[in-house]
Amino acid sequence: MTQGSSREDQSSSVSRRRVLQGLALGAGAVAATPLLAACGSSSTTSTSTAPAASGGSSAATGGSVSFGSIASDAVPKKAYADVFAGFTKASGIDVKVNTVDHNTFQEQINTYLQGSPDQAFTWFSGYRMRFFADQGLSTDISSVWDKIGADYNESFKGASTGNDTKQYFVPFYYYPWALFYRKSVFKELGIDATTIKTIDDLKSAAAKMKAKGLIPIAFADKDGWPAMGTFDYINVRTNGYDFHVSLMAGKEKWTDPKVKAVFTNWADLLPLHQEGSLGRTWQDAAGALLNKKAGMYLLGMFVGQQFPEGPDRDDLDFFPFPQIEAAYGVDTVEAPIDGFMLSKSTDNVDGGKALLEYLGGADAQNIYLASDPNNVGTNNKTDTSKYNALQKKAAELVGAAKHITQFLDRDTRPDFASTVMLPSIQQFIAKPAEIDKLLESIEKQKQAIFAS
Repeated sequence: MTQGSSREDQSSSVSRRRVLQGLALGAGAVAATPLLAACGSSSTTSTSTAPAASGGSSAATGGSVSFGSIASDAVPKKAYADVFAGFTKASGIDVKVNTVDHNTFQEQINTYLQGSPDQAFTWFSGYRMRFFADQGLSTDISSVWDKIGADYNESFKGASTGNDTKQYFVPFYYYPWALFYRKSVFKELGIDATTIKTIDDLKSAAAKMKAKGLIPIAFADKDGWPAMGTFDYINVRTNGYDFHVSLMAGKEKWTDPKVKAVFTNWADLLPLHQEGSLGRTWQDAAGALLNKKAGMYLLGMFVGQQFPEGPDRDDLDFFPFPQIEAAYGVDTVEAPIDGFMLSKSTDNVDGGKALLEYLGGADAQNIYLASDPNNVGTNNKTDTSKYNALQKKAAELVGAAKHITQFLDRDTRPDFASTVMLPSIQQFIAKPAEIDKLLESIEKQKQAIFAS
């Protein structure tokens, strides 16, 4: 789960109504490596291993629109089904959903969009949105923004705008990353989450957990991306927002002592993390938190999808990743935006735009959040009175932040994130003592990629 005309121009102060000011990042992105060609056909219930191609034409009123979805987990999948049912009732247009697991969709998105893609698809703001817009692989939806724009802050419009100043993205929700925990576990351990202000406070709480046989911090990185959130937080807490932005833009050397400090701080924290992370999915790590085998978990708010509605969900809470260097405090929050795009021109552009207009409305977001209350809506008219305690706290956390980041694989060039940082972070987790050699390798690869 980025930025306006440039990351350096972002505002240093964010109010609640300017919650993601300046989140649209200028992209100098390059094509991701195609892995597998898109194949198959869309249906309202299909789940495949590769994005499916849409077929046939339909009218803007009635007919159907195909939709490529990464919502393969039960909670968001049902939430989207509810939203699409509402759209069909309102418009008479059926939505044929092609559901693909998150990682496969991301890995194959470039090939998928160059083939015969679904007409609309789930995607992210930031470099990744701008790249496909630059390549002509997505459709200009500025006309949709003419209709929904009044209900959005300018920051969200900026996060949806391509390098040509046209809009290509409709934001749907955002979700902050934080340290999640179970209130009942902390109470039993005598830990007050509000007192965990610094990294030393975190270590003290972790020591109490270890003494009781708990894993202090659940951890998983089988899929490569979850640990990027840990890197981001340690970096912004160690070196501040500006350095993080500059590093992601390729303007800093990875051999800089500041970067080494990030990995040194992380190596110091690794013994508090769940072992065997490279063979574990985030859902499995969330299970350790759910089953009270782990005390904390640094992840996005979507971790709540793994907690059954009722006492377990109500027991879930979070606190910000604590301070490492006093100069930076906890002024930065990681809060990715998810939303939708239209693929290159199809026979039913009007139907696709009608779907995105609906998805950009408060009604659609209210329907979604009723089934998946693990995110915060982007439309200003979303009914916040129905937000649960976590949603309200998340909105307050992001609203009070001085700086907002998206996520490593959205805040930098996608090729650098996927081909360099993903394996490098996994290498660090496996061999945390070999920092210097690792950073030299990252810097060498960075220079080659950012020079292209």
